[in-house]
Amino acid sequence: MTASRDTHDRRLTRGRAAGLSALVAAVAVTVCHAQPAAPPVKSVTPQPPTVLPNEDFRYTGSIGRTIADSDPPEFPQPVRPPKGAPNIVLILIDDAGYGQFGTYGGQIPTPALDSVAAAGLRFTRFHTTALCSPTRAALLTGRNHHVAGTGVITEAATGYDGYTGIIGRNVGTIAEVLRQHGYATSWFGKNHNTPDWETSQVGPFDRWPSGLGFDYFYGFMGGDVDQWQPTLYENHQLVPRSGDPDYILTKDLVDKAISWLNTTRSIDPHKPYFLYMATGATHAPHHVRPQFVEPWKGKFDMGWDKYREEIFERQKKLGVVPADAKLTPRPPELPAWDSLSAGQKKLFARMMEVFAGFTAETDYEMGRLLEVVRSLPDADNTLVFYQVGDNGASAEGGLVGLLNENSFFNGVPEKLEDNLERIDEIGGPKHFNHFPAGWAWAMNTPFQWAKQIASHLGGVRNPLVVSWPAKIKDKGGIRSQFHHVIDIAPTIYEAAGITFPGELNGVAQKPLDGVSMVYAFDDAKATGRRRSQYFEMFINRGIYSDGWWAASRTGIPWEGSPAKPINPDTATWELYNIDQDFSQANDLAKSNPEKLKQLQELWWAEAARNDVLPLDGRKIERLSWELQGRPSLVGHRTSFTYYKGLLALPAGSTPSLLNKSFSITSDIHVTDTSGDGVVMAMGGLDGGYGVYIKGGKAVFVGNFLGRELTRVTSPSALPKGKVTIKAEFAYDGGGLGKGGTMTLSVNGQQVGTGRMEHTHAITLGLGGALDIGADTGAQVDPQYEPPFEYKGDIDFVTIDFVAPKK
Repeated sequence: MTASRDTHDRRLTRGRAAGLSALVAAVAVTVCHAQPAAPPVKSVTPQPPTVLPNEDFRYTGSIGRTIADSDPPEFPQPVRPPKGAPNIVLILIDDAGYGQFGTYGGQIPTPALDSVAAAGLRFTRFHTTALCSPTRAALLTGRNHHVAGTGVITEAATGYDGYTGIIGRNVGTIAEVLRQHGYATSWFGKNHNTPDWETSQVGPFDRWPSGLGFDYFYGFMGGDVDQWQPTLYENHQLVPRSGDPDYILTKDLVDKAISWLNTTRSIDPHKPYFLYMATGATHAPHHVRPQFVEPWKGKFDMGWDKYREEIFERQKKLGVVPADAKLTPRPPELPAWDSLSAGQKKLFARMMEVFAGFTAETDYEMGRLLEVVRSLPDADNTLVFYQVGDNGASAEGGLVGLLNENSFFNGVPEKLEDNLERIDEIGGPKHFNHFPAGWAWAMNTPFQWAKQIASHLGGVRNPLVVSWPAKIKDKGGIRSQFHHVIDIAPTIYEAAGITFPGELNGVAQKPLDGVSMVYAFDDAKATGRRRSQYFEMFINRGIYSDGWWAASRTGIPWEGSPAKPINPDTATWELYNIDQDFSQANDLAKSNPEKLKQLQELWWAEAARNDVLPLDGRKIERLSWELQGRPSLVGHRTSFTYYKGLLALPAGSTPSLLNKSFSITSDIHVTDTSGDGVVMAMGGLDGGYGVYIKGGKAVFVGNFLGRELTRVTSPSALPKGKVTIKAEFAYDGGGLGKGGTMTLSVNGQQVGTGRMEHTHAITLGLGGALDIGADTGAQVDPQYEPPFEYKGDIDFVTIDFVAPKK
């Protein structure tokens, strides 16, 4: 093993291009062996051109001096896809595990997914990348996630090819190709594939959904969102906050998708559509309407150990787990349910009840969408993919769960007694809640580990159900061929009779990494055509080849960055024959070291070929654009002036108020009718800062993770006329996340001070952005109800960074 690593190191020494070229050449041989060409399949129609867009129309008739001397006129006709091309519905659930939905043995009934399975096929060996942005980039492009520039979430991008957070023009998307073949294209829900520094209202928009081939977008930007009070965009425009007291995001997304479908089919019923529904559920925060939680009271008191045993037996009965499979044991890093205190059991069971309701609500809303799809005249020729998870269920809630997910990102533990006091509020709009890691492990039954852990199946094996009434005849069938999320794009292209272009919009395209799954639609016993696949996330590594899987886990999902850099050459590897060992229960590393060595070398070769290098195990530090040097609209400025009407400026485009001193100066006008309201707000209920007027008095608020709020309030009402409010924060210094002193002044006179003992170290509020004159998201201070618009004039609000005193 050591010799092979040394060889690898020599090959990849900086500047030794010849060595790297030789390695890549060796990879090509390996890949050709591991991934043979698929046998020919029948196409829907003859192959279209391999360059898009098509050449501009030119009249080919005879033109004389006048119309009388010329051939009849012709017009360019609307582009139509190949005859018989199906509609495409692609549903992607967020942060969901193999044993979560009832269709794959979970305790939570999921009738919408059941209905797709009854009409189609359940794939039992389908895989993702272990994290959201990377899986979504792979899904949309048909390329490996590093090849698509998305080796990690966009907020943690670094300056290497595989980690830019940018989907390049040389890896064109499904939507762009389908659009240029005459499809109507739409995207609803989560967009976590636009670089963090390009998500503001000034764009640029070429990497928003509209620039990735989608005619219509309705959804949110980023990794997660407050389901009760989301910041949404319709195409490029900010969506006004809903006034519906019963509003919840997933219902809204489905309502908009149904409206788009009805409009599209009304205007041009012969135009096929591609509808991409990417829910924010079941990612944290686990926000859900109470009626979906109520049925689950007391249903999880048995705990996660017993739950896994029950689900495993159900999975075997359903046939989604082989009868001879083994249930993997609980890792030593997780506590046994029986070892928990009574208070812990009470809290953790409630968190799972809320998550069960969240899952049931999500599937219910997908059912509403699918009912409309099936009611349309061309329902039989609609290819539906219902993918349960962009990775395994998330263990980022840690060992005790979280009332506020932002605690995890800032490395701040929560107290059991504090969370028990708020147990009845979990799932509601006051918290950004996440369940404990033990329940995530249970949702990933029968596998080891969870989201982020690309080395083990709990992080990367997800349910995929496919239906296509006109073509799939084995209704209710099960497919066990090994496949990966990169295989969905070529499946769509083959189903539609489309050849992926060699050139798209003037840019030569990288070849697809995926292989079509159409061959398996009518043949359960067909030999799988994906014979190898690499996996990597935060140096958690895996490689599949011809039934064998080598795995090297180096991290724990609920922990931040390692105390010291990970040495991949000394990391432990495991070996599994997953053709015979479905769940990765029997480690063969010691008994078959030669096979392990072969797979290790294959992993390094694939890593070189797919822009996986350099390896980087850091998590928390990479979230800071300042530390990483990512592009930013803020840049090196120290002063920022904003005007009334600026709403929902995302965190990637706002000045960072973390770990520094700053001042917020606001020039406003107070009149008899201006009333109370927000002058400036940054962040949300889970943390932030704000300046607002309440009862005529000025208030400067600092919110630490929703658990400590410091308010400095002027003792008397503001005078009428032009008023200058200055809020200052003097940071203590001495490291990250330290405290500081808050000072409030009105018209140059200090009117109050306060003390924040703790501040955020890495991220501010996940549930909000920067607003001037209102608060569009989850409010920074629960003392007011958003949007809490200030009716008076605001000349400007200036944020200044203040140099520390020497």
